[in-house]
This record gives sequence, C-alpha cells and structure tokens, in this order.
Amino acid sequence: MRLRRAAPEDLGPAGAVTVAAYAAFVTGEHDPYLDRLRDAARRDREAELWVAVDDGNVLGTVTICPPGSSWREISRAGEGEFRMLAVHPAARGRGVGAALVDLVLDRFRDDGATAVVMSSLREMADAHRLYARAGFTRLPERDFSPAPDVQLIAFGRDL
Repeated sequence: MRLRRAAPEDLGPAGAVTVAAYAAFVTGEHDPYLDRLRDAARRDREAELWVAVDDGNVLGTVTICPPGSSWREISRAGEGEFRMLAVHPAARGRGVGAALVDLVLDRFRDDGATAVVMSSLREMADAHRLYARAGFTRLPERDFSPAPDVQLIAFGRDL
C-alpha cells in the first residue's frame, strides 16, 4: 500500500470510496450529503486530498485541512484538522485507516502543529476505536451541529 497526494485520475475513485465508506450513515441514495462526499475534486482544490492505493486501486482517502482551508471546522490556531477519512468496506481490516491517520499526524507534526483535531458522527463507532488507538480523546466542548439532525462529536490529540 502506498500513501500519496491524489492525482487527477484518483479523484473519481476517491469520491466513490468515500461514498461507499459513508453509505451506512446517510439517509439513502437521495441524501444531499452524497454529492459532497463524492466531490473529491473540490476537497483537493480547497484542502488536500490524500489516497491509499494498492495495485492502482484507491483503498482509502483522507482530506487534510491546512490553515486557511474552508474545510476546517473545529481547529484553532496551531492545530491541524482532517476530514472525511474513508476506507472502502472491502479494504477494512488491512491497516488502511491507521496508515491514513499516521499520515495526518506526521504531516501536521512536520508543519509544527501542536495538536490535531477532527469530528465524527456519533454513530461511527469503528472510526472512534481507530482514533482512540491513535491517541485521540473526546473534546466534547467542540461538539457541534452543522445541519439539522446532524450532531458531530469532536476528538483531538496533542503532537
């Protein structure tokens, strides 16, 4: 498995992986959030899209939100933030998610960040276990609701 910045040919597959990974958490095929999940090109333009690839297949993806990115939601000065970590269901259990989290931590550590934060749906228990193994803890004071009926819970870890 190789981790790298998404190339133009990765954008469609990265969007499809994100949709597949989030399928259990949307309200159905007409959920308007699916368009946002699918739009990997926008995430790459407005933040940084990274992919985990193996044999030319995108297995997972993460959006790194550097300072100034419109994709930042809960980070403060000096903190890194990431969004939409997604692993294709068929690739789960292969260390893809952990590798993407390590990439995020290394990236922000190299940039001099003091911490990394992110938010997640309450229902994403598997992701929460991944974050806990990587040293993230809950930041309930940063929980928020970006849309009606959507409650996000926050996590962070010092670097």
